[in-house]
Amino acid sequence: MNGHEQFPPARRVQAPPLLLLAALLFWGWQSGFLLAGAIMGAALESARLVRARWDLTEADFRRLWSFCALLILVLVVYAFTTNDAGGGLAGLRHPSLTETSHYLSASATSFLGLLPVALVLLIAAQLFSEAGAVPLSTISWIIRRRRKRSGAPERHLDVSFPYFMVCLFSAGIHANNGLQSYFWGQAALIAWALWPFRSRRFGPAAWACALAAAVGLGFYGQRGFNDLQRALQGYNARWIAALLRQRTDPSQSMTAMGQIGRLKLSARIVIRLEPRAGSAPPVYLREASYRHYQSDQRTWFSGGTRNDFTALFHERGNENSWVLVPGKSNLSTVAISCYLEGRSKETGDPEGLLPLPGGSSRVENLPVFSLKTNNAGAALASGLGLVTFDAFYGPGATFDSPPDAGSNCLDLVVPPAEVPALQQVISELGISGAAGPEKIRALQHFFDTKFSYSVWMGADKAPGANETALSRFLLQSRSGHCEYFASATVLLLRQLGIPARYAVGYAVDERSGRGYVVRERDAHAWCLVWNAAAQRWEDFDTTPASWLAEEKKHAPAMQWLSDFWSWLRFQVARLRWGQAHLRQYILWALVPVLAVLLLQIIFRRGRRRGARSGTGRTGGGNSWPGLDSEFYQLERKLAARGAPRQSSEPLSGWLVRALADPALAGLRDPLLELLRWHYRLRFDPRGLGAPERAALAREATNCLHKLDNLPQAKGRSAGSL
Repeated sequence: MNGHEQFPPARRVQAPPLLLLAALLFWGWQSGFLLAGAIMGAALESARLVRARWDLTEADFRRLWSFCALLILVLVVYAFTTNDAGGGLAGLRHPSLTETSHYLSASATSFLGLLPVALVLLIAAQLFSEAGAVPLSTISWIIRRRRKRSGAPERHLDVSFPYFMVCLFSAGIHANNGLQSYFWGQAALIAWALWPFRSRRFGPAAWACALAAAVGLGFYGQRGFNDLQRALQGYNARWIAALLRQRTDPSQSMTAMGQIGRLKLSARIVIRLEPRAGSAPPVYLREASYRHYQSDQRTWFSGGTRNDFTALFHERGNENSWVLVPGKSNLSTVAISCYLEGRSKETGDPEGLLPLPGGSSRVENLPVFSLKTNNAGAALASGLGLVTFDAFYGPGATFDSPPDAGSNCLDLVVPPAEVPALQQVISELGISGAAGPEKIRALQHFFDTKFSYSVWMGADKAPGANETALSRFLLQSRSGHCEYFASATVLLLRQLGIPARYAVGYAVDERSGRGYVVRERDAHAWCLVWNAAAQRWEDFDTTPASWLAEEKKHAPAMQWLSDFWSWLRFQVARLRWGQAHLRQYILWALVPVLAVLLLQIIFRRGRRRGARSGTGRTGGGNSWPGLDSEFYQLERKLAARGAPRQSSEPLSGWLVRALADPALAGLRDPLLELLRWHYRLRFDPRGLGAPERAALAREATNCLHKLDNLPQAKGRSAGSL
């Protein structure tokens, strides 16, 4: 039995020789850091060959644990605020979009796969310390607090096996390539770790058979889970799409016309925008437009299918720049931040329609994987959960398709059920023979003077048995929300022979700092009318301008609290989806903190060794506990007999070596007992009581007298060992 096994006396479960090296090599092989795993494993296993040990205190272990925790925090910040799909610490750069197709899983892989690196200093401190274990109070604040209250002795933990399990766990954090190398490697390492602790009641053959049965059950259980995963994989996209539907469907827009009650939307901020270079803010942000109205469902349809989208290609050399209308010059620019709240059925990535100003011809700095447009003016983006981009817009051409030629023009179709009410209104206005611009002005005046805006629909405004929601609105109630006005205007224009479409999006009205915010209640519907002379679509809104003020009346009293939460959510989303530069600032700010903490640990050890070699051991003026121990006098006396303590050699190992002198056989038990008291005086937070402290001084004095009376060892000198 050597001294290291005796002190501290509690038996600890230690990893077998070379197991940590094998585990780190396995981790490096599976995660792609084989060289790093080999270096760390060799460094840890060298503790079995190197006799030097550090006299680390509980405070030293706490500092090392704080350093490891801070290093873990660095990895978390880096992994979850970068777009690097591969993860790792290759550098602080802006990765390409092709590397971010699976952001969340890649972030988790980056962080969890590097846990052995973050914790290697703690296990190294244990292996190279005199205690040979980590105080439990180091890693548990609760245990530390309870121990201070109760005065219980310090408990230690050998963290070699927990670190071994961390290595196995991190080795499994990688893409499933269909191979079985991880499973069998893990099984072999676990068998190696369990072998020294097998039951002695049964022979090795029985133990091996039981282990083989457990491994076999695990193997076939794993295959069963893989088969279940493949069976469910086809349903994942559908489940996600059902749970996380985007705000606006490009294929249809179901209106609230004809419903009883209040149309109420929240004050949640969904879009933020800031005009660039003195540009005026856009009036509307359009997400989609629709061409076909079905009266019985009170729903507008795009006139096609969801697959009518055509993929755009980004500009060569700039994957974040997309051209919507080639060759068009732009007058205004606005920076827009919005969420992609839907999910792609094909890939599961965040997906949504971009809110674009009218006349948009180009978007830049748009971090998406793909961008598609349809002939109804909708731009469908698939990419990150939050996107911030610059939209260039101005009067002129749009990427909407022009009206169909011939008699089958979908932009002129009116549902038969709506024709009688439309004809009655047109007859009332007397504009059937007027020119196109005059018809438009007449409709604007008609809605401005004879209609009112309301979000409350009572029973008296509900359609009867022989009327539609629109006919009731046009002929009876003449009050409603924007969906009524937009739908009625589109159908009236079509009945007058003017192509028109139903558009949905948001109105921009509320300033916030240097920019504007758009709330969910700012959702709006209006009309697109075809200007035959200019050959382009133009916005035409007949909803009374009072609708914005009416919506603001219903703002919640604690809207400021909602705005703060929305701002906080926005900042977190920017950080999460790599739309802010705060990531670099946080990482670089943590670097000096890590450096200072590590230097404090290193140089504090040097100061303590210097204090011990100076006044500490003689009891002069040093406040470190136990440095006035009389055992140090015994150390010097034994060193003079030819057994000096080597540099960084633990006292326990040195004393066993010194007691090899046959002349000291009678002092073996007293010296070992004095060393126990010395360790308690140095490292036990409770120290020694007054009687025990006096006994240490008395017994040390007795041993010193006995050493003085012993003959000098023959053939040995102070420098021979």
